[in-house]
Amino acid sequence: MSRRERRRANKAAGGDGGRKPGKRAKKGVFARAAIFYRQIIAELRKVVWPTRNELIQYTTVVVTFVIVMMMLVYGVDYGFSKLSLWIFG
Repeated sequence: MSRRERRRANKAAGGDGGRKPGKRAKKGVFARAAIFYRQIIAELRKVVWPTRNELIQYTTVVVTFVIVMMMLVYGVDYGFSKLSLWIFG
């Protein structure tokens, strides 16, 4: 049986048409982009989105924390500047 005949028999039997096992046909750039965006949408559907009240609460906590940290850094910086002026004149 020749190679061509084996390939035809394999194809008729539902084989992969002579391609190497484990290899997939490379898809075009638009097909890959479409798959990518479909996967993004599927993942976003799994996300548990916060309610409006939770979002306001989380935002308030973050803004308050940032303001407290700014005041802390300002106080330490101000203290070190006064200390260095007192030591070095």
